[in-house]
Amino acid sequence: MSGNFLEVLRVFTRLGFISFGGPTAHLGFYREEIVKRRGWVDERAFADLVGLCQSLPGPASSQVGFALGIARCGIPGGLAAWLGFTLPSAALLVFFAMGLPALQGAFGASWLGGLKIAAVAVVARAVWGMAGNLCPDRPRATIALAAAIAALGASGPGVQIFIIAGGAILGRLLLPPGEESRSAPLGLAISRRTAVICLVSFFILLAGLPVLAQIYPNPALARFDSFYRTGSLVFGGGHVVLPLIQAEVVPPGWVDGESFMAGYGAAQAVPGPLFTFAAYLGAVMSSAPAGLSGAAICLVGVFLPSWLIVIGALPFWDELRARPGVQSALRGLNAAVVGLLLAALYNPVWTSAVHKPADFALALAAFGLLTYWQCPPWLVVLLAAAAGYFIG
Repeated sequence: MSGNFLEVLRVFTRLGFISFGGPTAHLGFYREEIVKRRGWVDERAFADLVGLCQSLPGPASSQVGFALGIARCGIPGGLAAWLGFTLPSAALLVFFAMGLPALQGAFGASWLGGLKIAAVAVVARAVWGMAGNLCPDRPRATIALAAAIAALGASGPGVQIFIIAGGAILGRLLLPPGEESRSAPLGLAISRRTAVICLVSFFILLAGLPVLAQIYPNPALARFDSFYRTGSLVFGGGHVVLPLIQAEVVPPGWVDGESFMAGYGAAQAVPGPLFTFAAYLGAVMSSAPAGLSGAAICLVGVFLPSWLIVIGALPFWDELRARPGVQSALRGLNAAVVGLLLAALYNPVWTSAVHKPADFALALAAFGLLTYWQCPPWLVVLLAAAAGYFIG
């Protein structure tokens, strides 16, 4: 392990400004810059880190970047990698949030409809791709459909948690384990003692923050608790944050539905991880803390679980991933995640954006540009916003 904080920060800040295209594209940027160009880790170690992070809750591409920073210069390097990769998109979304009232006044609200329709196409494409990869057979497709039906038919706090847990249980009971992939140990310099401390801290915060929020009613603590729980339960990529975070911020009235969907559409047009959507939500909160302080609270809250989990999992991953029961549970869990995203595609994404035939036509065009023409998401978002303005 060599290198220093500033070196890692410089490299990942550059990546944070150019990494358009979602988690899969982010991994491609990492491989080109970190593995091939700089040789910080080899191909085998990189593949192992990707496999680990895709099996954990949280934003997989950000977690891989965090682990690559750790490989370069320990936990400070992980923090540098996160700062560099995350802050560019977070800053852009905060600027968008602060300028939203002025934009509405200057251009009206019609272009916001285009942003929401772009979100329909983006989420539909995510469901399409994830279903093909994570639900390729009848049992997993059935788990996904059952999860979607449950999510649409039930409401209330914690519903998503029970659905995710149910998918893992069904996977453990019904699915055969995948083929084990043996590889060399990851070899990152994190002690088991440090890992255990991080894992214990993760669970203490997950269980303790809701209790604290009840004992000490405080808006900042309540929001940190909500975003921490969301970051702890997101499996399957950034788009899955949509149903979980919507259930946390819209029903209490922290963010109205229109602003929520407009921000989600705008998040497709910036580089970096989709989880920086949390910074936008913190900035547009209807009551204090909002603005920069609200953005910081929500951003740290949603990412903190992934830091703790990655550090906690690294020393134990080689042993854990070889267990057949764990493999089966993860496959069922991932199928349930597809179902949650399918339900979110209908409500709130579709119901808030598509109201007339012209809206549906624009959604189809955006989906075609993303899926078949391979247009970058940021370009599709800009085109959809312009089309929404003219339709309106």
